[in-house]
Amino acid sequence: MGLLDMLGLGNKTNDIKEFIQKGAVILDVRTQEEYAEGHIKGSKNIALQSLNSKIAEIKKWNKPVIACCRSGMRSAQAASILKQNGIDCINGGGWTSLQNKL
Repeated sequence: MGLLDMLGLGNKTNDIKEFIQKGAVILDVRTQEEYAEGHIKGSKNIALQSLNSKIAEIKKWNKPVIACCRSGMRSAQAASILKQNGIDCINGGGWTSLQNKL
């Protein structure tokens, strides 16, 4: 496993496809303003700053999560937080590149 893989930034197309097949929810962790400028259709928006207070709500979805943001850095943080709280999650990276993998 390379450094990019450990950071959740490696080639993850297969992981993303696997998560989609499991019914994953795409969680965009950008601000509402960024989300309003463009996002993946059907994705949910919870800003990274609010994530800790929304863990119970996310657990109620009872689905795996693919986190995304603008570049992949905030979504890496989000994926780490969600995993620490027992939620099956991967970092999907930047939303535009993720959209191209769906």
